[in-house]
Amino acid sequence: ALENIKTPSSAARLVMERTDHIHLVGEGARQFARAHGFKEENLLTEKSRKMWLRWKENLSDKDDWLPPKDGDYDLEKRPTGTINILALDSKGDLAGCTTTSGLFGKLPGRIGDSPIIGAGLYVDNEVGAAGATGRGEEILRTCGSFFVVEQMRAGKSPREACEALCQRIVKINGGADKIDFNDKIVAINKNGEAGCAAIRGSKNKPPQAAIITAAGIEIIEGTYLIEVS
Repeated sequence: ALENIKTPSSAARLVMERTDHIHLVGEGARQFARAHGFKEENLLTEKSRKMWLRWKENLSDKDDWLPPKDGDYDLEKRPTGTINILALDSKGDLAGCTTTSGLFGKLPGRIGDSPIIGAGLYVDNEVGAAGATGRGEEILRTCGSFFVVEQMRAGKSPREACEALCQRIVKINGGADKIDFNDKIVAINKNGEAGCAAIRGSKNKPPQAAIITAAGIEIIEGTYLIEVS
């Protein structure tokens, strides 16, 4: 939705603070960012460029975009880069941000869950906040972050609310044996309690979230539904 701007979340904050709009996308978003002093720059790393070329090679056996043995790029392990940040300040006000580089290999025009309020991010200052990473289509289908906040409104803890969303996603996909993707959810409530959960995980690699306070940094572990190796 906004290309060549290193900090799109900062531009999104200005949309929230200086306009009455919810979303700006495409050329309009670029013009807005430029007008507010954001610099356009090429954000494509050399590694990502080569992964893209290798992906193009795999689309056809007649194309050679890279020379042989030019790096080992496992396209099954697509790069990820979504970040959720949820905050509770000293006045008791909640805030949140979800920012992402998007899905690798997506069709042009695809919109993921990250910029959609109620999907990749939702904040209700009376209840709590939630954010999601992973397969965005499933978060969109379930209005994921909104669902989690409403679960907290109904009395669930942040961790329990995140678990409830994971269970819902598995159910609407036909059960655990149909799941070949992952989603991770983080949440915080008005009391400052935080939790997380994921659809897939392992004992050696459970879902985690970092809690940062004046006392320091604490890493909490969440729960998961499906054990993977």
